[in-house]
Amino acid sequence: MSVRRLLGTAVGMAAIAAALTALSPSVPDTVAALSTAQRTADTAGADVLVLHLAGLLAWLVWAWGALGLTLTALSALPGLAGAVAELALRRVLPRGARSAAALALGLGLGVAPPVLGVAAPLFAATAAVAEELPAGSTPATERVVPDWPAPDAPVPAPAAPLPSHSTPPTAERLPDWPRTPAAGEHVVVRGDCLWDIAERRLTADIGRVGSPGEVAAAVHAWWQANADVIGPDPDLILPGQVLRPPALP
Repeated sequence: MSVRRLLGTAVGMAAIAAALTALSPSVPDTVAALSTAQRTADTAGADVLVLHLAGLLAWLVWAWGALGLTLTALSALPGLAGAVAELALRRVLPRGARSAAALALGLGLGVAPPVLGVAAPLFAATAAVAEELPAGSTPATERVVPDWPAPDAPVPAPAAPLPSHSTPPTAERLPDWPRTPAAGEHVVVRGDCLWDIAERRLTADIGRVGSPGEVAAAVHAWWQANADVIGPDPDLILPGQVLRPPALP
């Protein structure tokens, strides 16, 4: 095993881990986002959910590679420890990945001399055959090609002129993701209704469960405060809508 290659591989894996730490979301944030995937997609957008999934997949691939490199290094140990590491390595990495890991750690450098030793007789046999050819003869592969008249090359058709636009085309406007809700605002998710939203906020404000009349009044107040968002039907609210609480009486 090459100590220099072992240290270089360890430094490389540490650099990859540092890059993943800097570029991907933290593990607690990823766990929190994936545990409530539907809420994350409704409030922050599907691209944030994909970012968390990509970061988690990158960390899993890094851990798999680190485990394979560790088992590859341990398999070079003599005795039972090396045998156990070799058996575990065959379970973790396929053949091609094991060869790449061994080359990265300097375990496959002894393969080059036998390959060169096998190639040397082949070169010697080729040279002997070349010496047996009479002087002035040419190998069979170097035959004279008859000078047939070459066909005329087709004349390429003129390229069509590009259409000119006097005014640049209007760029298609892409929809924006919902803005980040301010303190006290509520982002509607699937399964929400205005009655439940008003009842929960009323309970938090007065410190007890409100009566049906109080909840109905709170629902009307929420509807009046968010009529421009909800529309004429208070029973129809859509995921992603941001509702602001009504002013306290």
